[in-house]
Amino acid sequence: MRAPSLLSVYGTLFLALLFQLFPWTGEGVILRPDFMLVVLIYWLFRAPYLCNIGTAWVAGVLVDLATGSLLGQYALAFTLTAYIALFFQRRLVLFSSFQLLFFTFGLLIFTRLTILVLKLFSGNEIPNMHYFWPVISGVLLLQLMRFFLGPITQSTSNKAN
Repeated sequence: MRAPSLLSVYGTLFLALLFQLFPWTGEGVILRPDFMLVVLIYWLFRAPYLCNIGTAWVAGVLVDLATGSLLGQYALAFTLTAYIALFFQRRLVLFSSFQLLFFTFGLLIFTRLTILVLKLFSGNEIPNMHYFWPVISGVLLLQLMRFFLGPITQSTSNKAN
């Protein structure tokens, strides 16, 4: 097992941006997680020395440009979420998997609420409850990423002989 590299971090963020741009149809539009945010949270937990608040801001600006939304709303939401995630990052070692699941759920809800407030300030209407479905699918996606990428990117501890 090896520590994550800069190429793996930015490669998965680029892949998440491609998934974000993929044209979803039907129920997939409602259930589609915010891929860029989920991958960003994963790397904020796993490798905060490679993925930080600046990376979150750049990822948010890329999502703003890609989705054609109000410039800066995703950048602000991702930056605030990254700040909260990094503020509690050292304490996450003490969290169980169940507690980490609820912390991630809280981060995703916070991001959706931040974007909702910014959309309401810009004159949009109040959305339906389906606005929060991507939070559930985002938590599930993060658990899948932890399951599949966890053993690959987790560094080993040095064992004394």
